[in-house]
Amino acid sequence: MQSVFAGPVFVVRDNIDTDQIIPAQYLNLVPTIPQEYEKLGAYAFAGLPESAYPKRYVDEGQLDSQYPIVVAGRNFGCGSSREHAPIALGSAGCKVVLAESFARIFFRNAVATGELYPCETVERLCDALKTGEVVTVDLDAGTVTSKDSGKVYPFKSLGDVRPVVDAGGIFNYARKTGMMPASSAAQS
Repeated sequence: MQSVFAGPVFVVRDNIDTDQIIPAQYLNLVPTIPQEYEKLGAYAFAGLPESAYPKRYVDEGQLDSQYPIVVAGRNFGCGSSREHAPIALGSAGCKVVLAESFARIFFRNAVATGELYPCETVERLCDALKTGEVVTVDLDAGTVTSKDSGKVYPFKSLGDVRPVVDAGGIFNYARKTGMMPASSAAQS
């Protein structure tokens, strides 16, 4: 399991809702169909207003983002309970979201799907970091290090949710730990 992630960050502010993360018109894409899962990534953060976020998370015509790490303020993922939100970010290549706080349902969906690590920051990183700034996130140490400034910022431990995300989501975790059969063939 990978525990260190590095790359440029995409910075958003407070109260980024699930419709900004993945607008409703793209919810007809079915994440369990590989081609449609790929397409979901192209629309990650498509609902952000261009006036506030002129740099797009995924460039026009691309399926993946150049930003593996998202930095946010308070209440990230508020709004509806759509599990498409963490899935779209994961499909686009997001590995970690560092936020001051998460809407409960987004946090649970991120863990359940295993798409990304939802890490709660101790400091307000959306004021300290800028989009494009390169950082290293160390899940084991619980730190974010800015390549440019050398500053190190702590974040809260993922605790018991870490092994679930490491396993790739709740169903993979349940299979891995013996809570459910390894495959449907095992039920026959």
